[in-house]
Amino acid sequence: MTLISTQTPTAELQALDAAHHMHPFTTGDALAKRGARVITRAEGVWLTDSEGHRIIDGMSGLWCMNIGYGNQRLVDAAAKQMQELPYYNTFFMTTHVPAIALANKLAEIAPGDLNHVFFASSGSEANDTNLRLVRAYWSAKGQPERQVIISRRNAYHGSTMAGMSLGGMSGMHEQGGIIPGIHHIDQPHWWAEGGDMTPEEFGLARAQDLEKALLEIGPEKVAAFIGEPIQGAGGVIIPPATYWPEIQRIVDKYGILFISDEVICGFGRTGNWFGFQTMGTRPDIITCAKGLSSGYVPIAASIVNDKVADVINAIEFNHGYTYSGHPVAAAVALENLRIIEEQNLVGRVKDDIGPYLAAQWATLADHPMVGEAKIVGLMGSLALTPNKATRAPFKADAGTVGYMTRECCFGNDLVMRHVGDRMIIAPPFVISHAEVDELIARARKSLDQAYEKVKAAGLFEAA
Repeated sequence: MTLISTQTPTAELQALDAAHHMHPFTTGDALAKRGARVITRAEGVWLTDSEGHRIIDGMSGLWCMNIGYGNQRLVDAAAKQMQELPYYNTFFMTTHVPAIALANKLAEIAPGDLNHVFFASSGSEANDTNLRLVRAYWSAKGQPERQVIISRRNAYHGSTMAGMSLGGMSGMHEQGGIIPGIHHIDQPHWWAEGGDMTPEEFGLARAQDLEKALLEIGPEKVAAFIGEPIQGAGGVIIPPATYWPEIQRIVDKYGILFISDEVICGFGRTGNWFGFQTMGTRPDIITCAKGLSSGYVPIAASIVNDKVADVINAIEFNHGYTYSGHPVAAAVALENLRIIEEQNLVGRVKDDIGPYLAAQWATLADHPMVGEAKIVGLMGSLALTPNKATRAPFKADAGTVGYMTRECCFGNDLVMRHVGDRMIIAPPFVISHAEVDELIARARKSLDQAYEKVKAAGLFEAA
């Protein structure tokens, strides 16, 4: 057996990775030629790669490392639970203490009557659960024709077959199609699609697309609407203030269920425990993952209100996963929530580091390539454009300039992701003011470098 460790030379690690490891959302052949960046350790908001570079993780891993890397309390919680009960399932009329404790804690944190928890291992799995839940709910109520779930284009709800069908990413749909009974409406993306409307007018118009879809499909055939409070993977799309109140009005009027996908927004990212609280909505089901354990172990949950749970609990819900409520994952998640509470990290995002980052982030709007700098809590985006006044896209293929900017970020040891020609960040909650300053300095340096490269390539032109 080949001995592979952090002491193995980078080139050898890259060759082994290319030979055997298939990466998510990646063109494998292109990565094999380039060589993957090998991350070897991390602490706080800092990553270290196999070449010794210290990198600011502006994306919290994949939106998940909320309390930062290297927290010993979570390591200890996992070790303790592994010694006591490393695994047991929650099928067959069986439970265990970590699952009981975590379900109770989530019911305590979630507002209102969101009192019931179904565990999974990822946000994708939890959204599969939600699809099953809402269809089972209506069937049990004698309305089995209510099958359709309405979602939005450019939404992300996972990459399982059901998750990617619920999502609105066309590139994913092109690889295998989508399951029946999913209907997509347009997204509330004013910067790219608002035209001459004010943000307020546009927000109302896009929300009213839900009502139009309900009437076209037939309200008696619609089970639920699903939406992220802020579209994360879609580019940190923050809806106009008029959008979510109108969505809630429509959901209430037609009596359909409402699923708030909190995989990214949940557990403090927007300055409240959940993004729907920031947006002022009242979901029946919320999808949780990522920040539930701060990414230390895989765990997810669907948190369900009394109305839905009362119906589901009266039937045999033929659904579940081997690792639903895994004891080690539940123990780590519970300790993670304790840390968030003890250190008041939700309050810190709302009242301290969030406003500080917002003020610094806003300064990037003066860059000649940045048309808009938006942020809520610790979720921010920059819209790149060759013409701020018209919000014009680049003449180059969508994403070309964003990719060039991301490459400059990588070169400056900053993880700042691009989605098309939008640059996005979501740093850990523990980032300091000084680290924010460093993140902004590296972001500006990267934008400057990208701007020069874009101009030199003749790409700084409107489509």
